[in-house]
Amino acid sequence: MTGPDSGTGSHLALDSASQSLLFRQAHTANAFTDGPVSDETVREIHDLVKSVPTASGGQPLRVVLVRSAAGRERLLRHTSRGNRDKTARAPLVAVLAVARRSAVPDGALQAAYFIIAVRAAGLAAGPMSGFDPEGVDREFFADTKHSALMVVNIGRPTPDGHRPRGPRLDFAQVFSSV
Repeated sequence: MTGPDSGTGSHLALDSASQSLLFRQAHTANAFTDGPVSDETVREIHDLVKSVPTASGGQPLRVVLVRSAAGRERLLRHTSRGNRDKTARAPLVAVLAVARRSAVPDGALQAAYFIIAVRAAGLAAGPMSGFDPEGVDREFFADTKHSALMVVNIGRPTPDGHRPRGPRLDFAQVFSSV
């Protein structure tokens, strides 16, 4: 463990390799290998995410795992043209939803933790908002009070499965103090 008293000079609790895995090497994945994502791995991801902090202290996030060909076809009808191929080929697709629109901030926070947990499992995530939420709600949440928040493709990326990273803002462009 690193930290201000560990002699590494870093004030972060995670070691550099963990920081890189979860943050520095994280890219939106657009192409995946054929390797499956096991139910055991998904359960471990849930174990990481279930206790994360939210503004209300609740767990508003609900996840539908799209594994079957029939489920995939139902989802693909509602994804944008640019997202269809990568969603069709991803080993696992997760539809993230919240119980009501007022839960969106907490759901988005849990969704971010979900993506970090996917990274912690050694997988890559391809989160997407390019889908028809009403259509996805009809397909997957018709008899519930849940609404689709985002779709996330999950798997091991191919070597060329990421687009080049765009420029990032530096500290002074993002932070200010008052």
